[in-house]
Formats: sequence, structure tokens, C-alpha cells
Amino acid sequence: MSTANIVTKLPNVGTTIFTVMSALASEKGAVNLGQGFPDFNCDPSLVQAVTNAMQDGLNQYPPMAGVQVLREAIADKVEKLYGHHYDPLTEITVTAGATQGILTSVLCAVHAGDEVIVIEPVYDCYVPAIELAGGIPVFVQMTVDQRGYSIPWDKVKAAVTPKTHMIMVNTPHNPTGTVMKAADVAALADIVRGTDILILSDEVYEHMVYDGAPHESLARHPELAQRTFINSSFGKTYHVTGWKVGFVAAPAAMTAEFRKVHQFNVFTVNTPVQYGLAAYMKDPAPYLDLPAFYQKKRDLFRDGLKNTRFELLPSEGTYFQCVKYGAISDLSEAEFCKWLTTEIGVAAIPVSAFYNTPKESGIVRFCYAKKDETLRLALDRLAKL
Repeated sequence: MSTANIVTKLPNVGTTIFTVMSALASEKGAVNLGQGFPDFNCDPSLVQAVTNAMQDGLNQYPPMAGVQVLREAIADKVEKLYGHHYDPLTEITVTAGATQGILTSVLCAVHAGDEVIVIEPVYDCYVPAIELAGGIPVFVQMTVDQRGYSIPWDKVKAAVTPKTHMIMVNTPHNPTGTVMKAADVAALADIVRGTDILILSDEVYEHMVYDGAPHESLARHPELAQRTFINSSFGKTYHVTGWKVGFVAAPAAMTAEFRKVHQFNVFTVNTPVQYGLAAYMKDPAPYLDLPAFYQKKRDLFRDGLKNTRFELLPSEGTYFQCVKYGAISDLSEAEFCKWLTTEIGVAAIPVSAFYNTPKESGIVRFCYAKKDETLRLALDRLAKL
């Protein structure tokens, strides 16, 4: 019996490096600092809020755009933090995680032949989303030196053509841990001013910016907010990555197009979780206290790494720490990560995996969203280096 043939739409997509490294970490009994998720529980009161919603019978389809009380809570939070009012009825949509929000933002706006500028290293869901929409990804690489990574805005500007329809940015940035500053936002505004270029701003780590620095959400900047899909994630903020709930905020006309796609690729999102999140958001302390919570973990991890031969790059935001390993090994990044997992017992992710064409920089990424005892165990093993 013959097998039907299917022509792939994503010929360059295979098993992700996250899956590969997590499987190897499990096989070798390594401390998994590769994949970016916490190994600690969320606040029990959040679980209770969702349980209450279930027990109250809130278990049927919610409105397509999300339950109103949650959209109102999101709008209130964004306005208090960033000074921009989004209409919860027409400008905020609850999504099945940020990945779905990103895919839907691209699918609703990018047409065949449109160019979309992405900045490498780039999170792995961006380019497939562009390709599924028939768009053409245009790559601009961040520069990296002893001060860390930065966006070369002159190269971004040079990459703009009459076909450019969208620029995708990510702050705080995965995998590098850098954050956009006011000067970066001004440079982006200069590039798109007077054009029809849209922006997709991935801000899932919005509450993980350290050392007293502000998160430069594009919602803060009216000129950019009027052309931007802002994506965020409750999973990152509340330590519930497996719940896969996020939101997209955008002007009404853009949101109308977003929802046309949203209603057919997911329709809507888990009802009791939405009500539980809305109840939990009445107290802002969990997200307001998050920078201090993760900064302690960052500092614990960085202090421990100083006892190794790794060269630390800045970690201004997210829960990721990039390091150079040139003083330890001349292996490729992927091979070094496999060696580190197998021989030292700590899993990391090669930054080369975040490039369309793998680029060797001698840099790997650790995740410090872990219990302190997990981090100390990893540091004890890394001290051998």
C-alpha cells in the first residue's frame, strides 16, 4: 500500500535543540539549565483561583477574544505600567500562549512576498511563522563584544526595502538577556516613521528587567504603539508555562484582523484559567515583585560562575545567562553543550541554534529560572571547569 506524499511547508524545521538537549539531560541525569522553564511551583492561590472558577461552573466556551474581566485586568495593568490605554473590548485578545499570539500576528498581516526583518539570534518560532504566511525573512545579526549584545540599527535601516512589511523585536531578549533602551526605541521609531511598516514586539519577559531599569514596552511610545502587535505571556510572569495563556494588545484595526485569524486557528482559550488569572491579577504584587525575585537568582548564578573559566556576558533581563567558553574548549557550540551535559552534568543551549545559518560565537545559554538548590547543584558541577 503506497503512502500519500506531502510536500513540506517548513523544509528547514526539524527537532528543536531544546528537545534534543532536554532528552540528553534526562538520559545523563544532568541538571537541565537548557530549556527555559521554572522547576518550582506557582503560587497556590493562583491554582485555587482556577479551581474556584471550575467549581463555579465556568467551564464552557468563553468569548472568542477572551473573557471580558481578564481583558479589563490586562488593560488596567498595561495602562498603569506603561501609560497607554488599550480598549479591552477592541484592542486586547487572550491567546493560547505567546507562540500562538506571534503566529497569529504574522498570519493576519504578512502576505506572500512581504519581507519581515528579524534580528538574530532569534527565537525559533519567528521564522516558521513568516514562512507559513508566505513572507520572506530578512536577517540582521546583533553585534556582540565584551559588553554583550546590541542591535545595529544602521543595519536594520539598511535592510528596509519597499517590500518590508514588518519588523520583529524582542525585549527583554531571548536568548541574549539584553533589553532595549530608550535609544533603541528611538532608533526603531526613526526607521518606521513615514512608512506603513508594522512591528511585532515580543515582550513575554516584560517583568524580568533588572538593576532598576524600566521595561521599554512599545506601549509606552504612542508613535510605535499605533503600529505594533504587543505579545506577552502569563506563563512567564506567573511560573505556569504549561498553561499556555498570553495576550496580544494592538490598535483596534489591527486587532480586528488579528481576531479574524485567531478565531480559526484557536478560536478561544481555556475558560477557568482565564477567570482564575483575572482574579489573581487583582493583586499586582506578584508581577511587581518579579524583578527582585529573579535578580536574586541571577546574582546567585553569576556569582557562582565567577569560580569557573566561563566569561559572563550581561544578563539585563529574562531568566537567561549567556557565557563565552573559549577558555575551556574549542568545540562547536552544539558539541560543547553535548559534552557539558554528558561529562559535567549540566545542560545548556548553543546560541548558534538561534541563527538561520548557524553562527559559531563560542557562546552558550543557561536558564536560571530554577530553585536555588538546583542552581547550586549546577554551580558545584560547573566549578570543575
